[in-house]
Amino acid sequence: MSTGAIIAIVVGAVVLLLLIAIVVRAANRRRNDRRREQAGQLREEARSRSIQAESARASADEQAAEAKRAQAEAEERAAQARQVHAAAERRAVEAEQMTEDARTHHDQASEVDPDVSDSGQDEALTINEQSKRSN
Repeated sequence: MSTGAIIAIVVGAVVLLLLIAIVVRAANRRRNDRRREQAGQLREEARSRSIQAESARASADEQAAEAKRAQAEAEERAAQARQVHAAAERRAVEAEQMTEDARTHHDQASEVDPDVSDSGQDEALTINEQSKRSN
C-alpha cells in the first residue's frame, strides 16, 4: 500500500469518527432537549397539583372550622335546653308544693269550719281540677 492510500484511509477514518461524534452529539442534544421539555412539563404538572392540594387543604380546614362552630353552637343549645328543662322541673316541684300547701290549708279550713262535711272528697276533686287546669 502506498503512503497516499494510508493517508486517505486515516483521513477517512478520522472523518468517519468525526461524523459519528457529530451524530452522537446531535442525538444526545435531542435527547437532552426532550428530557428538558419533559422535566418542564412535569414541573408544571407538579405546580398545578400543588395548587390543587393547597386549595383542597384550605377547603378541608374551612370545613373543619365550620364543623367546630356547628358543634359549639349545638353544645350551647344543649346547655340552654338543660337550663330550661331544669327550670321547668323546679317550677313543677314548686307547683306540686303549692298544691300540697293548698290541700293542707283546705284540710285545716275544713277542720276549723263547723259547716263542712267530714268527707273532704269534694275539696280534693276541686283541688285536683284546679291543678290540672294550671298545668
